[in-house]
Amino acid sequence: MTRQPARPRTSGRIDWSAYAMIAPAFAGLAALYLWPFLSTFLKSFQTVPVFGPGRFTGGANYDKLLADADFWGALGNSAKYTAIVLLGIPLAIVLAAMIQQVARGRAVYRVLFFLPVVTLPVAVGMVWRFILNGDFGLLNYALSLIGVPGQYWVADDRFAVYAFAVVGIWMGLGVNLIILGAGLQNIPVDLYEASALDGASRVRQFFAITLPLLSPSVFFVTILTTISALQMFDLVFIMLGSVNNTALSGSKTIVYLFYEAAFVQFKQGYAAAIAIVLLVIIMIVTAVQFAVQKKWVVYD
Repeated sequence: MTRQPARPRTSGRIDWSAYAMIAPAFAGLAALYLWPFLSTFLKSFQTVPVFGPGRFTGGANYDKLLADADFWGALGNSAKYTAIVLLGIPLAIVLAAMIQQVARGRAVYRVLFFLPVVTLPVAVGMVWRFILNGDFGLLNYALSLIGVPGQYWVADDRFAVYAFAVVGIWMGLGVNLIILGAGLQNIPVDLYEASALDGASRVRQFFAITLPLLSPSVFFVTILTTISALQMFDLVFIMLGSVNNTALSGSKTIVYLFYEAAFVQFKQGYAAAIAIVLLVIIMIVTAVQFAVQKKWVVYD
């Protein structure tokens, strides 16, 4: 008769040292994320004065928000900006594939593309505001050399959102190239060699091998880009320059609307409702992206 191995005894005691080790992380999460979220959520159901406690008003802030034309305009601008910035991902895929083929200086190209990422957004916004200036900007000067009339790119609401999107694509290109470049390095070279023996061209290899195996990285970049674009504020604030800009009324994003309500008009309850609605929108968009990715992302 064989004896069963003895089971390890459990003392039933709680290892408080383990909880003590993770307590600082939990405290930081609670102080920096959980409490601000709960506070904002509660304020969204209140009318909060500049000084003193708020007064519960139920869903009045949300009713006002849904009936506000400025909110729907800002939401449309954010959606337009996000859609255009997402078009930069195919550009990043092509550039990452081209850099991957470079024999020498590959790291130099990646560093050059990554420089805008480590540059302060305020500095980036000020430089691009000068480039896109309608009176003495470098872009209009370059267009004048080929006979194309210039425009007030950041002072006309017909062009302002598109100008923001171009700068957003330029700023996010470095991160996308790093992530996509790492994904390209994980694709086995044997697949390209075998397909070349079968007579596959470079274009055929790109669409049959590179894109399917790179799809997890593309999906990750898409999630990051979408969330970042929906939260875009600093470029609008810096490139528009002042509240006297004629393009401001038609170029606000939803986060700029939140800033205006909270720190200009001091409507904290209304601003909190905007923040909660933005959070819900980001959660819904992200959930849809995760649901759809099952149809096009290839996991080995």
